[in-house]
Amino acid sequence: MLFSSPVFLFLFLPVVLMVYFLLWTKWKNYFLLFASLVFFAWGGVSYSILILASIVLNYLFGRGIGIDPGSSKSRKYLAAGLAVNLIFLGLFKYADFVVDNLNLLTTFLNYKPLGNPGIVLPIGISFYTFQAISYLIDVYRKEAEVQKNPFNLGLYIALFPQLIAGPIVRYHDIARQISHRTYDIAGFSYGVRRFILGLGKKVLLANNMGAIADVAFGTPVDQLSGSLAWIGLITYALQIYLDFSGYSDMAIGLGRMFGFSFLENFNYPYISRSVKEFWRRWHISLSSWFRDYLYIPLGGSRTAKWRIYLNLLIVFFVTGLWHGASWSFVVWGFVHGFFLILERLTNDKFPSILWRPLQHIYLLFVALMAWVLFRADTISYAWDYYGVLFGMSEATTDLIVFNKILNKEFIVFFVLSIFSATGLLFSIGQLFDRSVDHLRNSVPLVAESLRILKATGLAAILIVCAVYLITNTYNPFIYYRF
Repeated sequence: MLFSSPVFLFLFLPVVLMVYFLLWTKWKNYFLLFASLVFFAWGGVSYSILILASIVLNYLFGRGIGIDPGSSKSRKYLAAGLAVNLIFLGLFKYADFVVDNLNLLTTFLNYKPLGNPGIVLPIGISFYTFQAISYLIDVYRKEAEVQKNPFNLGLYIALFPQLIAGPIVRYHDIARQISHRTYDIAGFSYGVRRFILGLGKKVLLANNMGAIADVAFGTPVDQLSGSLAWIGLITYALQIYLDFSGYSDMAIGLGRMFGFSFLENFNYPYISRSVKEFWRRWHISLSSWFRDYLYIPLGGSRTAKWRIYLNLLIVFFVTGLWHGASWSFVVWGFVHGFFLILERLTNDKFPSILWRPLQHIYLLFVALMAWVLFRADTISYAWDYYGVLFGMSEATTDLIVFNKILNKEFIVFFVLSIFSATGLLFSIGQLFDRSVDHLRNSVPLVAESLRILKATGLAAILIVCAVYLITNTYNPFIYYRF
């Protein structure tokens, strides 16, 4: 079940909210866990056993670690817990990838290839596995108390707002909220607003940008013109940001409706002026997870320079592989790692020594070139796509394609997408809110009119999204690859 689906918007969410707020406090967590498991199993129950096993096993490992956190015995429980979680993730996400690469080797050596396991990737496994790992490590480091109630731990691992698309919520950030949460109209209203804005990002902006990107990346490279390739790349860059950040907005909004406060996950990464800054703004929950649970344990920045660079390459190798079982994702990770090392080699003087607009151009160029690898199914396709981008193709795009793309609707959504990705829409919203606050005391009638106008605008976004979801079949879930 997707947040951007009619069944979620008009059936699942209203029913869950109604029952949740009618229940006594002591029953809320049990019901929310039940609802989360129903949400996970909606598309098929076969992998529900996997998340239930994750809850049970991590509860047992956590209890073992919690007996004496930091001791040699707890270290064994931690090692076992990490191994089981990583085996689950490796088996269900990377088995086909490993077998495919082994078959290349066996074919080269003239041996009979192995059979393809044909394992279907369980949705959300990368997210809830990383959350489970953070729980075990946080308990071992004494950064959080062991959870003695298995249902509460199950809620942390399976909580549906962030189950299938993040953000990755770390246990020590939310442990207290699981057992003690407060509810108020202001928080619930904020959650509704945040959810609607995230839904608009996903349905109205990301989907429209994605439809154009799919045209470009679905065109054989020998028939692809440079102009269509650049349009496709830019719209894909917008799609992936708006889709990812839109889902995070929806998750944060849903969490607030149920009394949870999740940390922000995106902070307008395309306004960055370096790759280092980009990763401080892009998928913050993932980059901070890798920093705290992989980079720092490897030695972080408090070691020899060559080891720092090695640590960065290891982290971005894993970052790329986490996003998908493909060498193109691995190379995408290495590209970002390479430029981080380049910036560090200059003691962060590069690109800061450049004229400020050139710093932005540098970051956008690196990000766009890396997105080619992220979107392409193979490295060879990405390489050919680069050739088209830089004039190695003589193909001319059919005018029918351009007429389909460059219409008024696309131009409107394209401009809105740029405004959203650069924070201009957010700034306009903040200016509007400040104006309402300023007028509340001096001209209350005008302030109330503006407040009603804002509520009407949010309602309009929800209605238009609903119309799009009902009338259009294009609603990709690009997180499925992760």
